[in-house]
Amino acid sequence: MAKGKDTRVIITLECTSCTRNNSDERFSGISRYTTQKNRRNTPTRLESKKFCPYCSKQTIHRELKK
Repeated sequence: MAKGKDTRVIITLECTSCTRNNSDERFSGISRYTTQKNRRNTPTRLESKKFCPYCSKQTIHRELKK
């Protein structure tokens, strides 16, 4: 029996240091990544350390609110 596809969702991760420096939410220099997560295993917001080309270093990227 096949399981439902509603457990896996596509999320967007955004750089935290770029958003703090810029007040505009849709600034062109914000680093964003898209990935998938399992809603059952990780119900909280996801945090991951990824490379930000605008900061030129690895920073913490957090899941955006939908």
